[in-house]
Amino acid sequence: KLDNVQVEQVRTALEQGAQAHGFEADLWTLERVGLVVERVAGVSLSRASVWRLLTSRLEWSLQRPERRAVERDESEIARWIAHEWPRIKRGR
Repeated sequence: KLDNVQVEQVRTALEQGAQAHGFEADLWTLERVGLVVERVAGVSLSRASVWRLLTSRLEWSLQRPERRAVERDESEIARWIAHEWPRIKRGR
């Protein structure tokens, strides 16, 4: 449904980030991409068509954010593994 010019307009819009289009988090979902496509190109796409657009024509791939706490302290984790875990394991 989209010609090459529209695809490039969508690419440019998506590269600006989700927050630039009024979304709270800077993550893209198929629904959000579909809304941007509709705003930019005036074409309504199904979720499957949005997926094909992203993976085939734009050559984007699925990316998932890491599920780690912001407060995660790698040095404390390493200390615990080096000192506490062996002590706990010996106590069995």
